[in-house]
Amino acid sequence: MERLQQLSLHATASTQPPVAPPHPLDPLTTQEIKATSLVVRSHYKGKTLVFNTVSLREPIKRAYYDWKERNGPKPPRLAYFVVTENDHVGVHEGVVDLPSLTVIESKATSGVQPILTPSDLQNTEDIVRSDPRVIEQCEISGIPKEEMKNVYCDAWTIGYDERWGSSKRLQQALMYWRSDEDDSHYSHPLDFCPIVDMTEGKVVYIDVPGRRRKVSKHKHSSFHPKHISEKFGTSENPSGFRDDAKPINITQPEGVSFAMKGNVMNWSNFNFHIGFNYREGIVLSDMNYNDHGNVRPLFHRISLSEMIVPYGCPDFPHQRKHALDIGEYGAGNCTNPLALGCDCKGVIHYMDAHFTDKDGEPLTIKNAVCIHEEDDGILFKHSDFRDDFQTTVVTRGKRLIISQIFTAANYEYCLYWILRQDGTIKLEIRLTGILNTYICAEDEDIGPWGTVVYPQVNAHNHQHIFSLRLDPRIDGDNNSAATSDSISGPGATGSPENAYGNAFCADKTTFKTVSDSLTQPSTARTWDIFNPSKINPYSGKPSSYKLVSTFTPPLLAKDGSLVKKRAPWAAWATQVVPYKDEGVGYGRLYPSGDHVAQWSGDGARGMREWIGDGKDQIENTDILFFHTFGITHFPAPEDFPVMPTEIFDLMLRPRHFFTENPCLDVKPSYARTTKEVKAGDKGVDECTLDVDKTSQLAFTKTSGSCCKK
Repeated sequence: MERLQQLSLHATASTQPPVAPPHPLDPLTTQEIKATSLVVRSHYKGKTLVFNTVSLREPIKRAYYDWKERNGPKPPRLAYFVVTENDHVGVHEGVVDLPSLTVIESKATSGVQPILTPSDLQNTEDIVRSDPRVIEQCEISGIPKEEMKNVYCDAWTIGYDERWGSSKRLQQALMYWRSDEDDSHYSHPLDFCPIVDMTEGKVVYIDVPGRRRKVSKHKHSSFHPKHISEKFGTSENPSGFRDDAKPINITQPEGVSFAMKGNVMNWSNFNFHIGFNYREGIVLSDMNYNDHGNVRPLFHRISLSEMIVPYGCPDFPHQRKHALDIGEYGAGNCTNPLALGCDCKGVIHYMDAHFTDKDGEPLTIKNAVCIHEEDDGILFKHSDFRDDFQTTVVTRGKRLIISQIFTAANYEYCLYWILRQDGTIKLEIRLTGILNTYICAEDEDIGPWGTVVYPQVNAHNHQHIFSLRLDPRIDGDNNSAATSDSISGPGATGSPENAYGNAFCADKTTFKTVSDSLTQPSTARTWDIFNPSKINPYSGKPSSYKLVSTFTPPLLAKDGSLVKKRAPWAAWATQVVPYKDEGVGYGRLYPSGDHVAQWSGDGARGMREWIGDGKDQIENTDILFFHTFGITHFPAPEDFPVMPTEIFDLMLRPRHFFTENPCLDVKPSYARTTKEVKAGDKGVDECTLDVDKTSQLAFTKTSGSCCKK
């Protein structure tokens, strides 16, 4: 953030600074949030403030590693804040130094709106229910005014509407009706859209379509247990649920294999810090791998930095539906409290998350992060056919999962950061929740922009596109990045260099400038992040992590569209830019800019600013690697009334990082050498039914071995 003011204003409300947590990357404690709000109130004395954000301002990379690796001083403990007040169109933002209880940076930023909070979503519904013009539109839709308690809305960011720009803090209210408070309202959408001023707490306009559509008279389509009983229950099975399901329990009788000291995780040679903030949610930092005593850095920071959900219906006002959910609402702000046995299963460690409410008071989300282990199937295996596969080794793996779930109005995003024992880092995303729906008449041709998923319910086509931010330190500082494409070998079949026509290889193109890094996905394309100074002694290739990502749809919105202007990063599969200590959180965090809500998409900010003329050098230096991935969703009736999880993922795999299989030191589950087979010796056995008493044959009580002849 630009240092517009260097201040020495000490808070009068408190004289003792809060106790800082042990690690400089730990999120703010509730005491630190409270102390920050007191300092900010004192600084803006006489103004009526609404607190929007109080969050850790992470130390710059250089200061962090001076402390961590070079015995330097501990980085300063800083809190970033955003507040609004009625006399200013925009935000006040700044930084508090917590040890001194001092505002050290502050500025008034005009022409922007702050991130929207869960309380904004809740308040919107109360505002629209009591508005006389909304009540009138409900009556036109066939809902009497005494039924307004059953009128609901999903409050959505307005995106950008040229009628107001960023002059007012707005939301659009997508309207619905329920026949009962336990019904799902998505089967009864309404056809008009109020615009709500959140600062003044009132409806400022209502968008009404040229063709009016009465509320549907069809029965609500719902999914709670009582509705399942109504749909599928019989006298023999009144619940309506499948009766063939038996419970699966996950046990770890000796406890977990991971250890945590505060927020620092140690698991199967990985060591890293787990952070959490209002915007990105989970942040993994200072990730290292202990390679038999040689601690090797992997990544300084990994997070989801932005996402956009553009909808494909061109009709007004549906063109406004393109939520940048991380920048406009926050994956942290909207995170769910998780519960044992439901969102997570097994032997679990939870982490809470702390935010601010509108008054500057700490707000805690219990169990915001779930950490647990799962069986990861076969890690590696080989059997010898020469003695009917009795000579064998099989090693089963575990995986560590760090997860959160956040709700963005109708959709749930289940995020799973997964570590495997071979050094792989995976991100799996599961989409569930409910389709965004709009009413259609019984006889209406909805065109190609959506699907009728229930009578009079139109679900529009849309995309879910994410930006993964990687701050790499592969085997140390100064990294490079490259595409790696599978190509056929040169020369025609029959030529000296390709006599049989079967040759193929990997074609690696190292990015030298930012412009080089603006790539698109292609068949079998992967990307390498590597340290050109660290060469594998066997392969002669640089120590690398390979990004394998196949869910890379093109952004379908066209040049000049609001979608493409407001999410310029989504036009490329990768963007690599130099790391710089700048911006709200330092280090170029947010590719659509620091303040996303109601941005027109014009001007140089975020990724557009970082790319610049594309001439910055990015080879063998301190780089940031951004990757765009996601899915395109054409709805179907199977997605309604609630959507089964749709799963997509990506992974970062070590390549030329190790000199051999890095999980050879994981104890095998079962192993017999040829000599042991000939001698009748048992070898290593931790998996047959003779020793694994938790497993049993499915259809008989007779114990036996699955692995013996």
